[in-house]
Amino acid sequence: MPELTHFIHGEHVHGTSGRTREVFNPVRGEVASHVPLASGDEVAAAVDSAQRAFSEWSALNPQRRGRILLKWVDLINTHRDELAETLSNEHGKTFDDAKGDIQRGVEVVEFGAGAPHLLKGEFSHNVATGMDVHSLRQPLGVVAGITPFNFPAMIPLWKAGIALAAGNTFVLKPSERDPSVPLRLAELALEAGMPPGTLNVVNGDKEAVDALIEDPRVKAVGFVGSTPIAQSIYSSAAAAGKRAQCFGGAKNHMVIMPDADLDQAADALIGAGYGSAGERCMAISVAVPVGEATAEALREKLVERIGALTLGPSLDPSSDFGPVVGADAKERIENYIGIGVDEGAELVVDGRGAAVEGHPHGYWVGATLFDHVTPAMRIYTEEIFGPVLTMVRAADYEEALRLPTEHEFGNGVAIFTRDGDTARDFTSRVEVGMVGVNVPIPVPIAYYTFGGWKASGFGDLNQHGTDGLRFYTKTKSVSTRWPSGTKEGASFIMPEGS
Repeated sequence: MPELTHFIHGEHVHGTSGRTREVFNPVRGEVASHVPLASGDEVAAAVDSAQRAFSEWSALNPQRRGRILLKWVDLINTHRDELAETLSNEHGKTFDDAKGDIQRGVEVVEFGAGAPHLLKGEFSHNVATGMDVHSLRQPLGVVAGITPFNFPAMIPLWKAGIALAAGNTFVLKPSERDPSVPLRLAELALEAGMPPGTLNVVNGDKEAVDALIEDPRVKAVGFVGSTPIAQSIYSSAAAAGKRAQCFGGAKNHMVIMPDADLDQAADALIGAGYGSAGERCMAISVAVPVGEATAEALREKLVERIGALTLGPSLDPSSDFGPVVGADAKERIENYIGIGVDEGAELVVDGRGAAVEGHPHGYWVGATLFDHVTPAMRIYTEEIFGPVLTMVRAADYEEALRLPTEHEFGNGVAIFTRDGDTARDFTSRVEVGMVGVNVPIPVPIAYYTFGGWKASGFGDLNQHGTDGLRFYTKTKSVSTRWPSGTKEGASFIMPEGS
């Protein structure tokens, strides 16, 4: 059975804690490898490596760092199929979806290569007689990323790419469910020319997370995962004097207006609700048709499309989506389906008991559809994180707008309509961080910023875009005066900008 490692100071390092976790192939339902779970001492070694590398990496001018990042991108692209296959085998998402996971991460690294422009400060001449002021952005030092299982390439690249571009060094704690791609990305970073220790990967569980938060040399922590853990890490990191950006759960709505193209809306719901087996923080899990006629027509189209979906092995090109990540995920999702039935929702399509020929032990959950769901039900209020789509019928536009606005989570939302006035009003008034108009998964491109509101995000700055550069840098303001030689004597008043 393969034994995975940590990646510290440019080398694969075998675990010494004596603790490991099984890594599964979710298609086969079998153990594929074992990953070590780091002790506090192993985390400290990774932080020490990053601390030693910081002086060399931060001293490189931003343009040279950018060239190394672009070389990293080239290597990732060269090995894209290899990375995607590894990702599919450990996570369960389809091969094409895995390539998309990698691509969206690469785009943020490419954005980071533009750091020479983004790190420019400001300058003001002669703010007072003979005095100038300028500002500059400097890296924080050692920073850490704690990333989830559902995007084992994209989110590590989102966090590390921007942090490294700004001159920080990075310690990545990926999900212990699918750690092989992050380890390979670190190898490729070294090959691209990053000094040893610039990017370290330490595998682990809560013990490793706590060690990163408690280490005073770690200046910032980024996290993506469930809301309770996001809130806990944010609170602990802030109490320890660190910067923190922590992103949690979601319950993303899609409002379908009576004037919408219903075929387009149904296709969007199928892809956004069931792609990657629903294991996306931006997956659409709540469809909100406005009016009974819209609801009935939409339901008919959804049932027809669900019947044509193919659940199958991740590497089979004919599969629309693959298994969920683990046996515990399958059990949790199926339990939620049972809760929905008990709560009185109408189970239109039941994905429990799904089977795939030749893979009897895989973690299969079929596409599931509920109708007549109400906001009081747990399948509406709680994040299921699986291929379960719920329909909440709204009588009118105002009711549809209130649903995502009043929900605990505020990650993403979409509206499908042909009316520009309705779309404009919706985007202005809805209390959600990312909005799509006839776009079901409104993940912004790399040079904009990604972040949810309410219980979906904790911290003042979002991921990637210019917010990412601001998060991973600190501003220094410098006031400069060159005396003319005239003796002025001591001044005891507050300096004025005049």
